[in-house]
Amino acid sequence: MREIYLLSGLGADKRVFDFIDLSEFSLNYLDWIEPKDKESIESYASRLLPQIKTTLPILIGVSFGGMIAVEISKLIETDKVILISSAKSKLDIPIYFRIAGNLGLNKLMPPQLLKITNGLTFWFFGTKTQGEKELLRRIIKGTDSRFLKWAVDKIVNWKNVTQIGNLTHIHGTSDKILPLKTSDFKMHNGGHLMILNRGDELSRLIKNILN
Repeated sequence: MREIYLLSGLGADKRVFDFIDLSEFSLNYLDWIEPKDKESIESYASRLLPQIKTTLPILIGVSFGGMIAVEISKLIETDKVILISSAKSKLDIPIYFRIAGNLGLNKLMPPQLLKITNGLTFWFFGTKTQGEKELLRRIIKGTDSRFLKWAVDKIVNWKNVTQIGNLTHIHGTSDKILPLKTSDFKMHNGGHLMILNRGDELSRLIKNILN
């Protein structure tokens, strides 16, 4: 059975994968670890490697998890890398985020502000039903503030320009957090958390990519 390693979004846990069916594969969830002070994203990715117990793993990353999957794939050989609602390189990061990173504006924002959930939060993430909103609220509330501040800094300052040859990028056309630029597969009207409400479509697409 082929091994898949799943990387969730920014501080989120494996619950975001509850809505896709990959039962024909062996699924493993990479756990986020505490970042060291001023640690680079490359160093962080290397410290996740002991969790990968197989050669030529398949990596599936959502949002920030996709960026980490890219960094891991620069360190080890992989069978396939699939990104969902994520970025392949710094060019997929909106220019206003990169400007904020260059100016250090993100460091002026208290992490507690990022953990507030309201109607605007739900609009940005594309959550629609009450169940999706409640899950997002629980995920954000449970995210470690220190990890959140570190990860946001890594996103807005990501320098990667390496093109991964075996990478497939799936992105929604209505993603408001990482607006669509280029991708291999576009999901019409898919939001940033389309993995919660477009699970059946994503499951079929991922299986077709891997078969």
